[in-house]
Amino acid sequence: MVNITQQIVQTDNFETFVNRSGEGNSETILFLHGSGPGVFAWANWRYALDSCGEKFDCIAPDLLGFGQSGHPEALPKNRQGWMDLWVNQLIELLDVLGIQKAHVVGNSLGCSIALELLLEYPERFDRVVLMGPGGTPNTKISLELGRAKGFYDNPSEKNMRQIMGWFVYDVEKLAPEIDSLAETRYETAMRPEIHRSNESIFASVAVPVPVTALRRINNPILLVHGRDDMVCSVESSYYLLSHLPNVQLHVYGQCGHWTQIENKESFNQLIQNYFSSLI
Repeated sequence: MVNITQQIVQTDNFETFVNRSGEGNSETILFLHGSGPGVFAWANWRYALDSCGEKFDCIAPDLLGFGQSGHPEALPKNRQGWMDLWVNQLIELLDVLGIQKAHVVGNSLGCSIALELLLEYPERFDRVVLMGPGGTPNTKISLELGRAKGFYDNPSEKNMRQIMGWFVYDVEKLAPEIDSLAETRYETAMRPEIHRSNESIFASVAVPVPVTALRRINNPILLVHGRDDMVCSVESSYYLLSHLPNVQLHVYGQCGHWTQIENKESFNQLIQNYFSSLI
């Protein structure tokens, strides 16, 4: 197993909690977690940090408003305001860490942030993996996602466990994983500053990237989606496949929204092969 470190990194405008493995390896992967009550980078990426850290310098930060990173004093008025903050947070983080260019893996909300990074700073990024992307015009607003957004209406560890069960295909198989995540995510979600930021983030909907902008993204992109994803349907990846110029799609059957957990060995090998230009 590789050594995984955790630290707070202070930049000009942000305080970012960072999980890191494989420091000193020549190529970097920036891992961007998704949204939802109580989410944080370690919950999304602990298996990937362990696997990919053998060959890559892996950076998995808590986004502003999540986990152990900072929170804006003045909350943004809409989702694009949050997006601008996240982009600036990540660029400042890479600058302070001395990383000039990185691969990116995004999950759910992290996919939307990855696309914004490619639009604003294409020269800072190489290959990109978008896993379970949403935020497209044809993304279905599922009942599962709607219930997850309403977590704070009646918060409890039991409700958190129910939400986590909707994220995966085989609840029985992943029951120990779900129980562990539900406990830690509930504790995180109930912190007042997390609650405040989360409600602001979900108060407005994402604005999809225009097709004209998608077509200008020249970075190689691999879309990864669970066929049975009930949070962000696979149709979202089909949409991006239609409009991104340099793109591939890999679909896992019998898999929900958490490919990186439900098919962790295959997923980690897949992205390492992709970043090594083997596929």
